[in-house]
Amino acid sequence: MQRHCFALVFALLAAPAFAQNTASAPSATEAPAQARQFDFLLGEWQLDVHPKVSGLVAMIHGAPKLVGTWKAWAAKDGDGVEDELRIVDASGNPMTLNRSRRSWSASQARWKVSADDAYHARHSESTAQLQNGEMRVDGRYVDADGKTVLTRTRYFDIGAAAFRMQQDRSTDDGQTWDEAVLTIDAKRTAATAASP
Repeated sequence: MQRHCFALVFALLAAPAFAQNTASAPSATEAPAQARQFDFLLGEWQLDVHPKVSGLVAMIHGAPKLVGTWKAWAAKDGDGVEDELRIVDASGNPMTLNRSRRSWSASQARWKVSADDAYHARHSESTAQLQNGEMRVDGRYVDADGKTVLTRTRYFDIGAAAFRMQQDRSTDDGQTWDEAVLTIDAKRTAATAASP
């Protein structure tokens, strides 16, 4: 079960924004409005993490209690957001330490998300777009068994003090999806976070 939770948490990060677009074109020295869409993530957050469990594991152990912190800051080059996500179990045992960089690609008109999970030596690449007030992230990673897993993550109910996240996954190249494999409720604890 722990390996399954690790993979779910990592998939979440391979993947997570909100801002309004402006009609005017940016000048050559000014970043486009889309480059601020992940600014909702800036600051520090306390997390309640809910992995989906079912079957015998759920009947015996119930759903694991996971909590965490998420810290995000503006990238030093001004081209996006960098962040660090830490998740632990109820006893404080570390489950995930993930660092991500989210950069706006004007040429592709979408976000590029690169994530590294330090505890599980995994790297992933994803793309993201703002759609109907939700940030939608499409990702892919290889699990511990060597199987390719597709993820679709959405950030929603985004506000100044909180946001929610849900991730679905597919192990059959998107033919079927296991929905809400991982959900997160985030509450802001600080408006800014210092980069490490």
